Amino acid sequence: MKNEKRFTVKDNLTEEEIRYGLRNVIKDGLTSQAMGTLTGGIFLVAFALKLGASNMVIGLLAAIPSLAQLIQIPSVYLVEKYRIRRPICVYSSALSRIFWLLIALIPFMFSLETGLAVLIVALLLQSALGGIGGCGWNSWMRDLVPHDCLGSFFSKRMSLAAILGSALSLAAGFYLDRWKNMFPENELYGYSILFFFGFLAGMLGVYFIARIPEPSMAPLGERLKLSKLITQPFQDTNFRNLIMALGPWNFAVNLASPFFTVYMLKSLQLNMSFIIALTVLSQITNLAFLRIWGRFSDRFSNKSVLTICGTVFMLTVLAWTFTAPPQKSILTIPLLIAIHIFTGISNAGISLTSGNIGFKLAPKGKATGYLASMGIVNSLSAGIAPVLGGIFADFFTKRQFSWTMTWTGPENEVAFQVFNLHEWGFFFFFAFLIGLYAIHRLTKVKEPGEVEERVIIYEFIYEVGRSIKAIIMIRNRLRYTSQFALLVVRNSFRRLK
Repeated sequence: MKNEKRFTVKDNLTEEEIRYGLRNVIKDGLTSQAMGTLTGGIFLVAFALKLGASNMVIGLLAAIPSLAQLIQIPSVYLVEKYRIRRPICVYSSALSRIFWLLIALIPFMFSLETGLAVLIVALLLQSALGGIGGCGWNSWMRDLVPHDCLGSFFSKRMSLAAILGSALSLAAGFYLDRWKNMFPENELYGYSILFFFGFLAGMLGVYFIARIPEPSMAPLGERLKLSKLITQPFQDTNFRNLIMALGPWNFAVNLASPFFTVYMLKSLQLNMSFIIALTVLSQITNLAFLRIWGRFSDRFSNKSVLTICGTVFMLTVLAWTFTAPPQKSILTIPLLIAIHIFTGISNAGISLTSGNIGFKLAPKGKATGYLASMGIVNSLSAGIAPVLGGIFADFFTKRQFSWTMTWTGPENEVAFQVFNLHEWGFFFFFAFLIGLYAIHRLTKVKEPGEVEERVIIYEFIYEVGRSIKAIIMIRNRLRYTSQFALLVVRNSFRRLK
């Protein structure tokens, strides 16, 4: 009875309850970011490589979180049957995050070969249980967060999370380098400590989730079968266009992005500290532009922002192919820095609007089925892509495609290598082409308030220019203030004399 009372829903939340709930949504975002930073990304890939993971296993690890989201199919039935989302999210999140404790204990309990198998199974169970809560979470947030501030609220949440993630990434990177120098034979135990703290952060997040109030779900006119709930969104032409755009998009992104770290570690042979520094650089630029994209998505539309940011992101994916000649050149590092800067700028808008556009276009009262259908297609696309990448990685390692332009004169001949695809470069190029198709599909989606992309580009340039002008004014004021202070001090000394 106590738990039932604790997880009650209300038909109408007061403004104070909504503000209280949104504060806890932000706190959950911070703890989830801490967990994700310490247990995923670069650190999880490096941990798997230390356990002896092959390219195919790396692709499988990247695919598991996405494929596990297919659990949303029965989760839709669970949410629609009980019409209460908070306990589903709390219990599934708690069970899910416990598996990070098991992963942290792998170096203490298992051999390398067995540990790699345990890692795969534990990550699969962790992702599946998390997916159960994710279905209810999307519907819950759709009803809780006011639609007129979706962009600004989630940009604030993501900005704070990005600050925390950047700081934790740097601290964890320095810690791992220090640990490796001190205990070179026990390097895996350093990752165990990271994962343990990630587990603690995740469990703290469960506490904040439990404190978020839940509004009642809109009543259904009729009880729909699970198959009808899942297929209904595909009968909505506009939402179907959105699904058909985001599906190829997720395939393109996950064909390339899971292997960026592997590529930098193995092919470019960069050290962990430099890779983390590039990641933090991307996070900082992401943070700097989140508020701008958030205001634009509220003022104009999610689709317009997503189209621009998606195009920029795909250009950065194409740029990776120019970092992969047979040997590194003097331009490789500057190009990597530029790639990470523009990746951060574009990802800020993509991560913000790709979810919000689904929230906005899903009809009230039908959000669970609509968002779950979109999630299923995205999960399949994002899950299949890295598996294919891992399977074909060795095939493309032994192959190369080059485009060379030659200038022949009376006395000499000069050759310019314009384009070169080698190893991971094939995946980056294919991802770019598929991403362009996804952006083309996105143009067929209709969203209230959408404007031509050039309007947002002009506004974006204006915002950036205004920010630069503000920085210059602050610098000038500081300079004049310091000069004035020096003048006052000098005159004071003269008077004392």
